[in-house]
Amino acid sequence: MLRFWKERFKTGIVTKNIEIDKELEELRKNLKDKIKKLFAGSLAIRMVDSGSCNACEAECNALSNPYYDLERLGIHFVASPRHADVLLVSGVMTMNMYHHVWDAYHQVPNPKWVITLGDCAKDLGVFEKTYAIKGIDLPVDYHIPGCPPTPKDIIKGLIEFLKKIETESKN
Repeated sequence: MLRFWKERFKTGIVTKNIEIDKELEELRKNLKDKIKKLFAGSLAIRMVDSGSCNACEAECNALSNPYYDLERLGIHFVASPRHADVLLVSGVMTMNMYHHVWDAYHQVPNPKWVITLGDCAKDLGVFEKTYAIKGIDLPVDYHIPGCPPTPKDIIKGLIEFLKKIETESKN
């Protein structure tokens, strides 16, 4: 057992990537500052899966793990659209989900924003010619591309979205 710990301390942490961690820390700081300035420190997001393969949802779930930990930056995923500032929509908008997504959109209080997540939400991906697809016709304010976008891409997208809101509020 002592031999194991000696080797462990000699080797150090091998899963840590200093460059990526520095970039991520800068993104976290930037995101937290924008949320503090624009939303008094708390941004509530209601995520709606409108008919996806669940890859985007898995990446969003990773945002809540201890490595990314968006909760401490002021971003909260809420269960009710009535508590949300932003509606985050992933997927292609199936016929079955169409009315539910619009219902959630109408329940988000004003001012409200819609962010789409993933390539399927933008151009329907491989589902383009499927009869069960309606397509997203919500007033989309920002799109985060990727199939699926990584948690870092989602954070970058949220920062760009907040920059867009900031410039619009100045005008």
